[in-house]
Amino acid sequence: MSVTVSYPGVYIEELPSASHSVTPAPTSVTVFVGFTNPFWKLPDGSDPPFGQAYELFSFADYESAFGGFFSSPYLPDYVGQAVFQFFENGGSHAYVVSLKAADYFAGDPPASTGTGVDAPTAALSDGTNGFELTALQPVGVASQTPAGLKMTATVSNLTTTQGTTHDTADITITYGSTVETYRRVVITDVVARMTGSRLVSVADLTSTALTTYDSLAATSVPLGYTTDPAQGDLAIDLTKFGDAFAANAPLDKVTIFNLMLLPGITDPAVLAEALAYCEEKRAFFIMDPPAIAVADEAAKHITGAPTGAAAIADVLSGSDPPPLSQNGALYFPYLRTTDPVTLAPSTSPPSGFVAGIFAREDVNRGVWKSPAGLETTILGTTGVVPWGVTTDGQNGVLYNAPNFVNVIRSFPGMGTVVFGARTLVSANPAFEQWRYVAVRRMALFIEQSLYSSLKWAIFEPNDTPLWNALSAEVTAFMLGLYRQGAFQGSADKAFKVQCDSTTTSQDDIDRGVVNIVVSFAPLKPAEFVVVKIAQLAGQSST
Repeated sequence: MSVTVSYPGVYIEELPSASHSVTPAPTSVTVFVGFTNPFWKLPDGSDPPFGQAYELFSFADYESAFGGFFSSPYLPDYVGQAVFQFFENGGSHAYVVSLKAADYFAGDPPASTGTGVDAPTAALSDGTNGFELTALQPVGVASQTPAGLKMTATVSNLTTTQGTTHDTADITITYGSTVETYRRVVITDVVARMTGSRLVSVADLTSTALTTYDSLAATSVPLGYTTDPAQGDLAIDLTKFGDAFAANAPLDKVTIFNLMLLPGITDPAVLAEALAYCEEKRAFFIMDPPAIAVADEAAKHITGAPTGAAAIADVLSGSDPPPLSQNGALYFPYLRTTDPVTLAPSTSPPSGFVAGIFAREDVNRGVWKSPAGLETTILGTTGVVPWGVTTDGQNGVLYNAPNFVNVIRSFPGMGTVVFGARTLVSANPAFEQWRYVAVRRMALFIEQSLYSSLKWAIFEPNDTPLWNALSAEVTAFMLGLYRQGAFQGSADKAFKVQCDSTTTSQDDIDRGVVNIVVSFAPLKPAEFVVVKIAQLAGQSST
């Protein structure tokens, strides 16, 4: 606003700045989509934030919202373990879209069994009055293999504090190796004392409460399902993933994310939905291999290999291969780990580990550095599964056309590392420019940064001053990246920004369009280090 002058003197007028800058976008905000513990309740008794895009900055945040780890033969804890692996390996910012299991599914293709997923329960009662315990964790079925974890509630050490009846006792909840013991619980205070349990919730069974533990003396009851799931059932409804990717769904309203995982999910139709969504959101998808995939035909016979094992190359060339996209990469094989609930040896899909490596490399080196190599030591694993071990020759076959597999390998004295840096379309010559993960992610990073920082130009007069301002702003951003070592070549060849009458015609101006052309020379990984050895003939003359 101009100053109105009325008397001789000095006047101050503040002028709006014409200077703008591009703010670098984040590079490793990660979204996890999948099924979490369906029985978990928040401290106030409400459900976890199912269906929401719940923001996390640590695994403790995940534990508070979704209950942390669990163990079930009917619902693998893929999401919880992947979130933990992500933060353990360098991740710092994530969202979880938790899907709630409602039915059990069986068959191929899987179909609902009509058996709803209900929380296991048990009653501590005299037949009419007492307390109902509802499990906050899945339990198994003893007659099946694997049986899963048993949960029991035990009343012991009955004592008397007044009168002649036993009105005080110890209540113990046992779940695998996890035990919660509540000492000297007054019978009128059971519900309040057990509030905050991570294993069960407790409610009065009827309106008439028990006044003595006498009818519960030495009681030990198992918590079980109203209807047991059948052997082989899974509480994973593949149709639910589409809800997470729907327009105006909670995830659609997240301002920006860079990586997406569907831990343990390998159904091609679901993966195709996820990849399409990532392309729309300028994000990158980290894909797990099928659980049945092994290194080669011989690996099928290794002890512990999955039932129905198939060589990974056969899976990729089969009748139902994974979908292809420049915005994704496939990592193989599964990794050995320890089940955090049972403490037994276990296996885990690689995507959670790999997402953490992406985040770590972004911080230490930059998004332009391929998230692979001997520096990408994976934490939280004892190595790849035996049926996924590859030799140099096998690694070469899987890495090159017609395959597109980024192999994870274990080297003596060096640990387990990511040893591949190619996208899902690396075998297709039409997508040569997007062969490498780092190149594609660098382009997505630049796109995200410019998309969020250039909104100030909307509705500005579409003429030379605007073009010059846009050129200067984007050039400064690209020059900053160049100085960090993000591009190859000298400054005059590493990138180019153009916004003038040659990019924006009069027809563009009439249609309200201004065009900015940004090009860059990406850094590509040195995948093959060739050392040439030659003999010197005779002695040198010096």
